[in-house]
Amino acid sequence: MRRTLMATTVAAALSIVLLAACSVERASMPEADSAAPTAQAPAPAETVMPADAAPGGGGSLQVAAPVEGTIAFAGFGPARFGGTAEDVRMAWGGDLGEPKPDQPGGCYYLIPQPLGVDGYQTAFMMEGDKFVRVDVSTPATTAPGGGKVGMTKAEIVALYPGQIEEQPHKYSEGQYLRIKDAAGGNGVLVFATDAKADTAKVTEWRVGVPPQVDYVEGCS
Repeated sequence: MRRTLMATTVAAALSIVLLAACSVERASMPEADSAAPTAQAPAPAETVMPADAAPGGGGSLQVAAPVEGTIAFAGFGPARFGGTAEDVRMAWGGDLGEPKPDQPGGCYYLIPQPLGVDGYQTAFMMEGDKFVRVDVSTPATTAPGGGKVGMTKAEIVALYPGQIEEQPHKYSEGQYLRIKDAAGGNGVLVFATDAKADTAKVTEWRVGVPPQVDYVEGCS
């Protein structure tokens, strides 16, 4: 009798242990309808365009105009006179076309694209595989020192007192107003006017290093 009771007690205890173990195993397993976490693709990076860039045709980045103050006696922004075409392209940040010199080391211009019906507004001269000059024909861009296309000769003289060397224009009754870098650098600024009088207007200007800054016909 005692042996039967003891066997019954042991069997009951064993059943309890097995039941508890089974419960723990079930608790540790994920439910059948629980979805396993899936890896998500990273969000596409946002394209950041320069503040002065306008979305343009042909898929090329278009830049409307140089940022004020970036054209200086030393060059264009981080692109210094004497630098490379790649320096100019990086400083501009937009499409400058794919011009090639007529001969190795020859003169050519990097010009913002697309070229408007009125021609260039800003152009970067290269010669000897070096950046040597910037030409500007728009009143929207300010020359180092404050001069602009459309200003009178008298206004230019007032902005650069005692610094101007007057030279006759090759193709008109106007003049070239030549100004050296007051800081002692190699850069030279040249304003072209349509007449000699104080009321004469600036038609274009350029800044660069000699001898290229004095080329009257650009690369022609």
